[in-house]
Amino acid sequence: MRTQIIGTGFVTGEHLVKNEDLAKLMDTSDAWIRERSGIEQRYYVEAGTATSDLGLGAAEKAIADAGIDKGEIDYIVFATMTPDHYFPGCGGLLQHKLGLKTIPALDIRQQCTGFIYGLQICDALVRSKVARTVLLVGAEVHSGFMPWTQWDHLFGREGPAPTAGEKDWNSKFRDRTVLFGDAAGAVVLQAGEGESGLLGFKLHSDGSDFKSLYVPSGGFASRPYVSDTDFKAGRHIPEMDGRAVFKMAVKRMPEVVREVCGESGYGVEQIDLLIAHQANLRICEVVQRSLGLADEKVFNNIQRYGNTTAATIPIALDEARKAGRVKQGALVCFVGLGAGFHWGAALLRA
Repeated sequence: MRTQIIGTGFVTGEHLVKNEDLAKLMDTSDAWIRERSGIEQRYYVEAGTATSDLGLGAAEKAIADAGIDKGEIDYIVFATMTPDHYFPGCGGLLQHKLGLKTIPALDIRQQCTGFIYGLQICDALVRSKVARTVLLVGAEVHSGFMPWTQWDHLFGREGPAPTAGEKDWNSKFRDRTVLFGDAAGAVVLQAGEGESGLLGFKLHSDGSDFKSLYVPSGGFASRPYVSDTDFKAGRHIPEMDGRAVFKMAVKRMPEVVREVCGESGYGVEQIDLLIAHQANLRICEVVQRSLGLADEKVFNNIQRYGNTTAATIPIALDEARKAGRVKQGALVCFVGLGAGFHWGAALLRA
C-alpha cells in the first residue's frame, strides 16, 4: 500500500497583472522583471478574498478531479505563510467553508517548502491509518505584503495614480514585490495498491541564517507585535538578501534531489519530471543544469503565476498532469527551498 495522489486542482486571484501594469506604480519594466526572475505576469485577489477562500476553490477542484464525495475527507493539512488571521490558522476555516464534519485540520509553516513538508505529513497519516483520505492545500495571498494603496489604478479602474513620492516608496521594495502572486493549489491523497504513490522524502531545516529572508515585524519577538512605527517603515514587508538566497537554493536543491534519489534506490537520470518550487526561473534553470536534466524532464510555470510560495508545486503538478506531462509510471521529483530555512525533496511514482 502506498499513498497516492488521486486528485489535483488550483485557482488564482481574480486579477491578472502583467509586468507592464506594475510599472504604473513603481520604477520597473517588463524587461527588468523578466531579466531577473523570468516572470511575465501574476494574479492578485480582489480586496476581501482571503487565503482560505483560495484554498476552498483549489480544494473543490481537487475533490472533483479525484471523483470522491467531500465527506470522505477525514483530515486537512493547510500550508501557508499568509493566513487570514494571525490565529487561528486556515485549516479550520477551510473545514468550515467546505462544510465538512469536525475532522482534524493541521496548519504548517514551512513557506516555500510547505507543500513538500505537507506531503510527508499526509503520507505518514495515511500509512499509519490515522486518516484514509487527506486534503493537502498550499495557498497564499501575498498582495497583503504590497506597499502600495493604488489598487484601483493597478486594476484599470477609476482611482488615483501614485504621486511621485508614493512611486518612490513603492519602488523601494520592487526587488521583492514584483516576484509574488496570489493563488492556491490542492491535492487529495488516499492509500492505494500497486506501484504508484509517494516513494520517499528528504527534508532539512537550518535557522542559523533566517534573516536572509524574513519579515522583521508582526511577531512576538517585539512588544507590541504590531506597531505603527514598523508599518510606516515598511517592516511588515519581507526582507531578502537575494544573492544569499540564490546561492543557497542552487546548492541545496540539487543536493537534496540527489539525496532522495539515492536513499530511494534511484539515479537522478531516472527522473522523468522535475517539479521545483517556482521562486525564480533563473534558480530553476541552474538546478536543472546541475542535475543534468533535459528540458523535457523539467516543468516550469513561474512565467504565468509568479512565486505563489506553498502553492507553486501543486499548481505545477496540476498543469503538468493535465498537459499529459505526468504519464502513468513516471518518476516525478518535487524539490524546494524556503524561508526558515527549510528545504527538501519528494519522489512520486505516477
